[in-house]
Amino acid sequence: MPVHYAATGPGEKISEPPQTTRREFLYLATVATTAIGVASLAWPFIDQMDPSSDVIAAGSPLTVDISKVEPGQQILVTWRGRPIFITHRTPMPHGAEIPIDAGSVGRDPQSQAAQQPPYAKNWSRSVKPEFAVLVGICTHLGCIPTFRPTVTADWPGGYLCQCHGSKYDLAGRVFRGVPAPYNLPVPPYRFENDTTLVIGDNPQGSEFSLDDVEQL
Repeated sequence: MPVHYAATGPGEKISEPPQTTRREFLYLATVATTAIGVASLAWPFIDQMDPSSDVIAAGSPLTVDISKVEPGQQILVTWRGRPIFITHRTPMPHGAEIPIDAGSVGRDPQSQAAQQPPYAKNWSRSVKPEFAVLVGICTHLGCIPTFRPTVTADWPGGYLCQCHGSKYDLAGRVFRGVPAPYNLPVPPYRFENDTTLVIGDNPQGSEFSLDDVEQL
């Protein structure tokens, strides 16, 4: 856009706007460049002070909708980088224990080892008997067991680690005569309502973390 100067009377000089000297220009340019450089160097450090969303979420509770998990079905979710088995077990009469093969009584059928929260130290190793919530990592060498719910003459239903043959029942209790030394761990969890499970959060008044288990 052209610059218009105001008209003056006879004999008057036209006043021009002040000109920026070369020295002033170089000074301003140097200051601006330095400021940009400092900002660009500082940004990575500022950015590191703000944790990424995946770092924040790594230890956060996980909410799971279990409304569509039918009896006999299992879903697998990941919490804190670990596979979590959520199994809707076949409805059983109140107080009826999950059967264990009579010839292979579990090493820890009463859940004496600290492999579960205190509120899951019962015959079903769960908050609600119809749902099992287990860390899906074999306590032998860390393999992921296979879910085999179908009962046969040679199999009472449960989990089989095909790596070295460790077996667990539908409550995650380890059988005798297998390499695995402990029951499958039970993570901290609670029911928000009948169809919503929150993994990584204890029921009110309880405290438990995976750091408390004997072997993961």
